[in-house]
Amino acid sequence: MSDPAFKRMSVEEYLRTEEKSPYKREYVGGFVYPLHAHAGASEEHVLISSNIIAALHADARRTGCRLYQSDMKLFIEDSSTFFYPDVMLVCDRNDTERYFKTAPCLLVEVLSSSTASHDRVAKYATYTAIPTLQTYLIVEQNERRVYAYQREGGKWELQELVGQGSLPCLGRTLTLDEIYAGVL
Repeated sequence: MSDPAFKRMSVEEYLRTEEKSPYKREYVGGFVYPLHAHAGASEEHVLISSNIIAALHADARRTGCRLYQSDMKLFIEDSSTFFYPDVMLVCDRNDTERYFKTAPCLLVEVLSSSTASHDRVAKYATYTAIPTLQTYLIVEQNERRVYAYQREGGKWELQELVGQGSLPCLGRTLTLDEIYAGVL
């Protein structure tokens, strides 16, 4: 059997085989990569993602937006890439695909030792090219630290989230206490 990490395939083949795959895979420029080298995520990772979903859920519903946790794919057409962000907020009512989304306004990645470099570099470059994206949060799981990249006009501004930060697509704040409740 060949290693699935280096099997070249079309977008159509990836989507067809992803539904039957025993593990999640990301797709980058024609190549498929297993999502995690290790099975599952840490308790901290899962709790942080859940806390963010819980904190934003009511506002997302109120504004007609949809929140997704790590099982919804994000498709970036310009780079023929599919990722599974830890949290994704979509407010574009025209983004109606059932198995992937294309127009997020917020993306969140919770760092782990195996994904930190990829989340900070490759995903940052890919995510910030998405026209609808307003905020990209990179969340540490071993310390109370969040890097918030926010679109300001045509530029991306980085601020370290200390205390609270604003999420433009929902017009609300998200505090470190909300993110790290029951974790740190």
